Amino acid sequence: MTDKPTRGISRRRFLTGTGAAGAIALAGCTEGPSGSGDGGGSGNGGSSGSGSSGLSGEITITGSSTVYPVAVAVANRFQQEHDGVDISVSPTGSGGGFSNHFCVGNAEFNNASRPIKSEEEELCSENGIEYHEINVATDALTVIVNNENDWVDCMTPDQLRQIWRADGASQWSDVDSSWPDQPINRFGAADTSGTFDYFNEAILGEEANHTSDYEATEQDNIILQGVQQDQYGIGYFGFAYYQGNTDSVKALGIDDGSGCVKPSLQTAKEGSYQPLSRPLFTYPRKSALAEEHVAEFARYYVEQSANSSLIADEIGYVPKTQETMQSELDALNSVIDEVQ
Repeated sequence: MTDKPTRGISRRRFLTGTGAAGAIALAGCTEGPSGSGDGGGSGNGGSSGSGSSGLSGEITITGSSTVYPVAVAVANRFQQEHDGVDISVSPTGSGGGFSNHFCVGNAEFNNASRPIKSEEEELCSENGIEYHEINVATDALTVIVNNENDWVDCMTPDQLRQIWRADGASQWSDVDSSWPDQPINRFGAADTSGTFDYFNEAILGEEANHTSDYEATEQDNIILQGVQQDQYGIGYFGFAYYQGNTDSVKALGIDDGSGCVKPSLQTAKEGSYQPLSRPLFTYPRKSALAEEHVAEFARYYVEQSANSSLIADEIGYVPKTQETMQSELDALNSVIDEVQ
């Protein structure tokens, strides 16, 4: 998959059966907002108005395929109000974005489905890149199986560990003797992905390595299609990609010791879906925030994180509350004041 930033469309329809690759195929198209929703106010220093404005310039956003639909939707809405600003968004993976783009000075923002790693911090420091961390939503990382899978609806973290560890199960019956004597066909995130990193930390822990015997990709639609077409398939990706395709595959519940809990916006919000609820981030480069069009977009990005009609209804993540959004916005404005 190319790392070249591309323009994309927003809204859930690009998630349905397509995922990130489908959005790339529609590069260059934009789509208007469907309403302001909750939390769409301008806030302190936020954007307002529509069409042409005094702002102009380019913004490059790289990083997480999980955060990608949020960035695309926010970018398209911002461009409806500021058509002089050209925003490109590319789902390079959290790690791929940090190492190949953001930390070497080739992107203004990097999205991430896990916090920045120490080695990425070092790379940014070596290249004089300072950044600001923004929490934009919460995700319920979702494990999926084929609709014809009639032997499992819920798994424990230990069972998932057996399936995804390097020296683990090769057949379903290796995990549970009542399950089929059929090979486990795995579809998951590439090792440049923040989803891969988070799944490793939450499920495998430090004592196990992720298996290499799986279809590794940054394209969530490939994971979806792989599981959809294989009765013995299993995969994992962000909840938004499942919410857009609930008829195509089956989401498994997770039993972390307190009973089976299905992934949903509600269970992620209340914290009962464990250990696979996770925060999602974007990282603007501080020096870029000195430019007004970048600062205004960063403010708008934060403001939209509390827009429930966008974040929850259209995309499928848990939005920020007004209070937590305002805290993020205050922190961002302090950084902007420092650099401008």
